[in-house]
Amino acid sequence: MTDAAFETLLTITRMKTRPQFLACAQGASCARGAVVIQARDRNDGAPIIHAGFTATKRVGGAVVRNRAKRRLREAARQLLPQFARPGHDYVFIARGGAPQRPWPRLLDDIKSALLRLAPESDRRPSAPAPPPSV
Repeated sequence: MTDAAFETLLTITRMKTRPQFLACAQGASCARGAVVIQARDRNDGAPIIHAGFTATKRVGGAVVRNRAKRRLREAARQLLPQFARPGHDYVFIARGGAPQRPWPRLLDDIKSALLRLAPESDRRPSAPAPPPSV
């Protein structure tokens, strides 16, 4: 199955209830730049990805928090089909710089965090290590 065909079968839904967010908080997390991403494997075998978005009052007032969450939602819409794992929950937490961070840097932050949270078996192989010098 090609990547494009796989992405069309993938369903991304929003997490909206507190118990979903709390369950995801028990999983692994990764902080990169302006975002923290928490990930949890649901172990249910469903090809569905759940994504939730939050920003605390430390980010700013309501207008600033909403802008940060809108930016995280759009970045997740672009990146989750490529880098997320089916059957996982992801919570995106905006940090202080999220509303003002340049768009390419925000995308890089989220991409690197998603790659870091991928299971070892799913990670893309890195360049081969150079042979030891004698």
